[in-house]
Amino acid sequence: MTANPMLGAETPPVVDRRTWLRARDELLAREKAHTREGDAIAAARRGLPMTLMPPVAVQGPGGPTPLVDVFEGRRMLIAYFHMWHDGEPFERQCEGCTFSTCHVGPLDYLHARDVTYAVFCQGPYADSAAFARFMGYPFPWYSARDSDPALADGRDFGFIACYLRDGDQVYETYWTTGRGVEALMTSYHALDLTVYGRQEAWEDSPDGWPRLSGHPWRLDGRPTAQWSRPGVHPATA
Repeated sequence: MTANPMLGAETPPVVDRRTWLRARDELLAREKAHTREGDAIAAARRGLPMTLMPPVAVQGPGGPTPLVDVFEGRRMLIAYFHMWHDGEPFERQCEGCTFSTCHVGPLDYLHARDVTYAVFCQGPYADSAAFARFMGYPFPWYSARDSDPALADGRDFGFIACYLRDGDQVYETYWTTGRGVEALMTSYHALDLTVYGRQEAWEDSPDGWPRLSGHPWRLDGRPTAQWSRPGVHPATA
């Protein structure tokens, strides 16, 4: 590895382009194998059985909303179950759930495939919906605070659940948590392509590669995504 004083960090060794392309091709073979395995796992996911959901409701802008109505007439639903810290200001709300959900922007491509995306928050509707407005989220937001426990089914909030609607019957088809929710985190997928990656402590990177010294999802005490929101900076408050 090479120290680069301009970057203040180590850098990869410099080689001629032919040598670089050969190394790139070797990695490409592994990437293609990874992609094919990912396709096989996705096929297995599509082949999972499903389980019938009992009649449950969430709290929305119009009051109690049956789960079947959250689909907005579409066939499928992806729901993110968002953690909530009662009585805490916006900057103290879950940085991990903020990181997950703030990446979901245009919904057109989901809607074009008959999929609705919505968030089910652990907090009360009035408080958490104000947070969603502050964040500028474009997707439907509901509270699961007083929902039938069958909705979360004993799972800690911070997970994704997928559902299929057949008429008025709703079935759960898949769920994932932990690093599975990285499916929403496009910043991570992009960072993984760069030479320094995510710059997080757990990564297998060479000595001298930059490492974050603070929380990976917070900056100066706030979830990182909040700093672009109006009202956060004193000059715009």
